[in-house]
This record gives sequence, C-alpha cells and structure tokens, in this order.
Amino acid sequence: MSESLTEPTLAPASTASHLAAPGSADARSSARAVDAALAAGRKALVAYLPVGFPDLSTSIAAARAAIEGGADVLELGLPYSDPLMDGPVIQHAVDAALRAGTRTSHVVEAVGRLSSDAACLVMTYWNPVDRYGVDRFAHDLAAAGGAGVITPDLIPDEAGPWLTASDEHDLERIFLVAPSSTEPRLAATAAACRGWVYAASLMGVTGVRAAVSAGARSLVERTRAAGAQRVCVGLGVSTPEQAGEVAGYADGVIVGSAFVRVLAEAGDPSAGVRAVRDLARDLAGALR
Repeated sequence: MSESLTEPTLAPASTASHLAAPGSADARSSARAVDAALAAGRKALVAYLPVGFPDLSTSIAAARAAIEGGADVLELGLPYSDPLMDGPVIQHAVDAALRAGTRTSHVVEAVGRLSSDAACLVMTYWNPVDRYGVDRFAHDLAAAGGAGVITPDLIPDEAGPWLTASDEHDLERIFLVAPSSTEPRLAATAAACRGWVYAASLMGVTGVRAAVSAGARSLVERTRAAGAQRVCVGLGVSTPEQAGEVAGYADGVIVGSAFVRVLAEAGDPSAGVRAVRDLARDLAGALR
C-alpha cells in the first residue's frame, strides 16, 4: 500500500434509518454462533471481507453470500491506510475501498444490513475507532446489531476506554495472541476477551500459504490452558484441506485472504459474489 495514503476523513455517524433492529446481545453474539456450531458437531467458519471492496453494495452482497455458503460469523474489515497485519491481497482491497470513499459510517451501515443474517464482528485497527470516538463507535455498532470488534493492534493493557465502552454496550472484544505470547500474556488476553480469543497461527501478515503453521496447535492448547473458553485460528488458512486440519484442534477457523482473492479475481461483481459463496461452501464442508 502506498505510504502516501492519509487517514480517511470520517463521515458523520450513520443515521438509524438503515440500522437493523438490534435484538438481544446474546442473539447477535459470535460466541453463541461458535457454540451452536460445536453443538452441531462441527467447527465454526469465520469469514473476513473488507467493507467497500470492490464497492459497498458488492461487499455486502459478498458477505451475505459467505453466510449462504455456510459461514457462521462475519468479520467485516474496516478499511485503514496502514494495515500492519495484512498481506498484499487484503492491502490492495482496503486501499481500493478507501480510494472509493469507504468510511467508518459505511462499515456500521454494512453491519446494520447483515446483522440479522449472522453474527457480525468488525475487524479494525485502533486508530479509526479512536478518531470516530470510542463510546460513539461502540454505541453505533451495538445499535446496528453488531456482535463486537476484533482489534489486532490493541492489547488489553492499553484498552481501558474500549474495555469500558464494550462493557457498557455489551459488545464482544476479540484480542489476539501469537506463538510468541508468554503464558502471562495468554492469561491476561484470555481474561480480557469477551467471546473468543483470536489465535494468529504465525508471526507475520495475512495471506494465502501452502501450509498452516506447525505452531498453531500448540498455541491453541496453550491459550486454552491459560483460561480461554473458545479459540479460533486465523492467518494462513485458505483451503478446505487447511481448514479441516485446523478444525482438528480449534473451535473456529478464520479465513480472509482467500475470500478477498476470489472476489478480486472474478470477472465481474456477480461472479465474485458467486465465487465467495462457493468458497464458503467448500470451507464449511471441511469443518463438518
């Protein structure tokens, strides 16, 4: 991504006219979706797609197609100009979304249009939330029916305002652990999470890889031993075979770059939406 990109100017908060009826926090919970998958004898599929790529309406249609294909939880990416955790596939997509004018209010709108179909988490770096206003973001996300937020660059020690806002608005907060995390760090992260813990299977950025990191299983086991009730694994999972492997030890499998790649490589938006649905169906089948 170009280093010259500046942080987007945020649009005013979305009005309530497009927001879904929020319902109870339990009804929109991603933890409940994971538990439902486990109760059905399978593991949960968490599908990441950035809002606004290739345009807002297609990104919402693609997210709905992922649900139709079998995704249990949506991870909707909030485009940001400095996505440190993301590899080139997602960087290109969020760059395009930003250049097309996608803003935080559009992400809230997308949640409002999708939250009646599946549990919707927002994946966002912390700066856009801080600029939007932490309590305002939590309020608007909850009003849209959102389940919570994944914050890849925020650690519990520095998350005081978010801990308060997420508690007040009954939102899930998903923090990350990595193979390098110490046992005290794993314990602190597991205690701070509401919903589940995101286990980053490797040290690096997102992307399609030939194999899942050999350390992923150990990380899940260590995170559970540290007190986590649910652990989902992401980074480097892109094929049904890899998803099936991770399903052998994790509660859920997170797939992002593979979805973004098929959407980007399709000849037109309709074909991209179909490709997302087909990939979700193949991945979900591997988790049963």
